[in-house]
Amino acid sequence: MEQPVTVGRAGHRADRARGAEPRVPQAPDALDVAETPEALAELVGESLTARVTLDEQGRVTGWNAGAERLLGYSARQMTGRPADALLAEPIPARGLPAFAGLPRWNGEVRLRHHDGRKLTVRVLAHHRTPGTGAPAWLLLSALTRRQPRPSLDDSLVSWSFTQSPCCALALYDSRLRLRRANEEMQGAMGLTEEEMLGLRVSEIVDDEAGERAERSMVRVLRTGEPQYEENYLRAPGETGEHVWSVFESALRDAEGTIQGVCISAHDMTEQFWARRRLQLIAEAGRRIGGTLDVRRTAEELTDVTVPALADFVSVDLLAALDDVPEPPARVLPADGPLLLRRVALRSVTPGAPEAVVAPGQVDAYPEGSAPYESLRAGRPSLHEVTDPAFAAWLAHDPERAARIRAFGIHSVMTVPLTARGTTLGVAWFVRYRNPETFRHDDLLLAGELVARAAVSIDNARRYTRERATAVTLQRSLLPQRLPRQAAVEVASRYLPAGGHAGVGGDWFDVIPLSGARVALVVGDVVGHGLHASATMGRLRTAVRTLADIDLPCDELLTHLDDLVARLSVEGEDGEDGETSGDVGATCLYAVYDPVSRRCCLAGAGHPMPAVVSPDGRAELIELPAAPPLGMGSLPHEATEVVLPEGSLLALYTNGLIENRDRDPDAGVHRLREALARPAPSLDALCDRVLADLLPQRPADDVALLVARTRALDASQVAIWTVPDDPSAVAQTRKDVVAQLERWGLSDAVFVTELVASELVTNAIRHAQPPIQLRLIHDNTLICEVSDGSNTAPHLRRARTYDEGGRGLLLVAQLTERWGTRQGAWGKTIWAEQTISLQ
Repeated sequence: MEQPVTVGRAGHRADRARGAEPRVPQAPDALDVAETPEALAELVGESLTARVTLDEQGRVTGWNAGAERLLGYSARQMTGRPADALLAEPIPARGLPAFAGLPRWNGEVRLRHHDGRKLTVRVLAHHRTPGTGAPAWLLLSALTRRQPRPSLDDSLVSWSFTQSPCCALALYDSRLRLRRANEEMQGAMGLTEEEMLGLRVSEIVDDEAGERAERSMVRVLRTGEPQYEENYLRAPGETGEHVWSVFESALRDAEGTIQGVCISAHDMTEQFWARRRLQLIAEAGRRIGGTLDVRRTAEELTDVTVPALADFVSVDLLAALDDVPEPPARVLPADGPLLLRRVALRSVTPGAPEAVVAPGQVDAYPEGSAPYESLRAGRPSLHEVTDPAFAAWLAHDPERAARIRAFGIHSVMTVPLTARGTTLGVAWFVRYRNPETFRHDDLLLAGELVARAAVSIDNARRYTRERATAVTLQRSLLPQRLPRQAAVEVASRYLPAGGHAGVGGDWFDVIPLSGARVALVVGDVVGHGLHASATMGRLRTAVRTLADIDLPCDELLTHLDDLVARLSVEGEDGEDGETSGDVGATCLYAVYDPVSRRCCLAGAGHPMPAVVSPDGRAELIELPAAPPLGMGSLPHEATEVVLPEGSLLALYTNGLIENRDRDPDAGVHRLREALARPAPSLDALCDRVLADLLPQRPADDVALLVARTRALDASQVAIWTVPDDPSAVAQTRKDVVAQLERWGLSDAVFVTELVASELVTNAIRHAQPPIQLRLIHDNTLICEVSDGSNTAPHLRRARTYDEGGRGLLLVAQLTERWGTRQGAWGKTIWAEQTISLQ
């Protein structure tokens, strides 16, 4: 007696052919319909299928009631016995022993019944891994006969053709046993209708998809409501999976009673991958170009495409870009290999062991190599490693060939990185874990993704170049080293912005003034980039010029305000109608006098300076409110404070205390705390302030200038009031000589006596009282003569027979520098000379 057995295709789980796990919609849990597994078994008639499991040695590990009905042996009799004891005839050579490495086998075998009869049994075998983790075989054989066909079959066929919308059809009875399948369904499953007859869908498809479909069918039987899901199955003989849109619907008789379930399926593979390609392009648009860093942008391309498109992706840029601001006009060298520097790579294998070139390294590609020919053609190219041209290149690159063999790489795409008509490099896409070779659609997708990334990489490259230029300009315009002076000990820091904003216009300066005084300046130009840096340079030069003529703090800012307003107007009237935008800036200007210990400060829209007293108390110096430079609406007012010797004065730009995640008041509080803590040096203090207040990549430039005040002792300053009488000049010379002798500066007596005599004589002759002479002795020797006149002297060249007019010329020749400054009640002429310490 022969008993036919149907066989179904196994939906064997494997690596997704497209390189990524398709999203599987979660079907509603059907066990809330068939309440328990036992209820489900009763519904489908578990014993209608003979189910036997074997271990890898062929011993029986499972034997259900259907197997006992088929062969007459109980589970107790068969468990642990070798299955080949049931064979009435050996399996043909193409049978069980020959498919040990396959996920599924089906065919007919001759088995011996317990009573001695021989049966021809159709068997469907799935190679699976049950919950124990041990590989095993699941053998299935349906006990339902093909003939004679019950009358229900004719009704099911009629209902299916009138109610099903899809071309691949399968009809299941109320026990969820297959009764009919059309040609399209047989082709999709890789099994004939005869081989599937009487089996459940979960037995035909030994996969999660089969179990999910069966749960939906149970729901259809219980509720009558149609169900929809997407399943992913690999067709026989194909490496890629197909995406199926599956509908399960109830089949009713004339009275409306559910007699079975119709499964209709439509192959949506092309639509699915078209949707996935669009999703990948949209994701690339969101994730690529989020920074203006070349390396990070290249990494974003690899992050998006692995494993969605390829198993390994790398981005290589022309090595020539390292040394030139613009890509070379000729991409391919006239002679010699193409040099590419790897900037990013990503692999499905941790550590990317398949990579021949590490990030940062340069590799040479000769003519005939994949990247060389791709750049020569100017379009993406697809290669299989067995292609003659590709194999010929590998023959001259044994290391690369060895990696390809070791990892089983089978297909490669090379795509030029081109933006704005300029070639920047090439991107590699490689598959080895994904068994499906690249297709033309993949090449088009890779070209689209690389084109988007190339624009972002070019933007990042241009930004990096402009930023480097701006940083260089910025640093060249800042003090290269702070000048030596006696008034304060200073330290400074300048930190460019680390985000997208680019280099700004922050600056600082230390300007020695007459009378041993010093000017401290910190400013911030609105905006970023080269324009801000250039504007900063103009303002810094203007401040030094205005400081050199010893303007008071408030007057200096007023002049600077006018300059910024004029620069704004010039920016609006740029050549060819181009404008550089409004020019705005903030500034804080302070002048400290170590003789009087007084500090004059004036600000224009700038953060308040901080001062730390010698006892460690930190507080802000309140200045009158004033608008930024260029507004011209309110006057600038100065504030004067007395700073004890050893006080710490901190000037800074707003980037130090302000950021998106912190309130400015909180920033000021943290600044005061950082300044108040003792530090071994001012440089160490600057580093600690930056570390405490700034993130790793600050969004704005930061300039910080700290100064510890010094004071000159009364013994270092000598002051005389000079009578408005020419005869007083002689006494003045004697006083100067005596003072220099007390200071031990005998070598400076001749020059200083002459300078003091000339300046006092000019004041008596051409100015008005009161007249005062002051000598300051520190690192230099300063001679100052003040009078009540506002008329400034000037150098002139005396003629041969002129009796006068040579005094200031002598002063200028004999001293290091000289000048004049205006005061509240007159002017001061000063001369400074270097001295040698004995």
